[in-house]
Amino acid sequence: MSTNDKDPGLRARLVTTGVALVAAEGAQALTLREIARRTGVSHGAPRRYFPTHLSLLSAIARCGFDALAVEVKKAVEGYGTEPRERLLVLGRIYLDFARTNRGMFELMFRHDLLESGALGLRHTSLPLFRVLVKLVSQARPDADPDVIAGALWANLHGIAQLWGWGSLQMATGVAEPEPLLRAVIDAYVGEGAGARTRVGAGADADAYAGRSGR
Repeated sequence: MSTNDKDPGLRARLVTTGVALVAAEGAQALTLREIARRTGVSHGAPRRYFPTHLSLLSAIARCGFDALAVEVKKAVEGYGTEPRERLLVLGRIYLDFARTNRGMFELMFRHDLLESGALGLRHTSLPLFRVLVKLVSQARPDADPDVIAGALWANLHGIAQLWGWGSLQMATGVAEPEPLLRAVIDAYVGEGAGARTRVGAGADADAYAGRSGR
């Protein structure tokens, strides 16, 4: 056992190493041995805090959900009160997170992690869904907000996945996912006052990017 194996902050260091590794090399690089090596401990040291590989991966994925929740809260709360526009902002945040954190995004929604129940990962995603439900209920008070929000989330996730694979760009010819996002929002909550042109949609997206510092 190395001296580093006795570090009381080792649990947090293992997770931090995993977060950096998945950002650099993707979810497939997250082996126990590699995380231990990069943390500077023996390959058996992670077992002291994470009895299974899935439990360590779940802790890393939880960091992704936490980071996404912070971005959503900051952007949605600081972007007016009109629910449809706030849904657009939330959608942009989600798609942008998927594009810029591809490894983490893949890890967060791995079915084996969600089904394992490790660290209550499935419940970690629920607060984000409740934000979506709340906005949908404001935009569509006539509908079941949970059902509409679920369908909307499924569409957003589909765009994120297919965009990451390059499929949507090839099929639709669009250079950015903004038109696809607007089509989804229009389908589930209706168009905003005055249908936006493609130029107008781009201007709104640019305004959002300016606010978020992107």
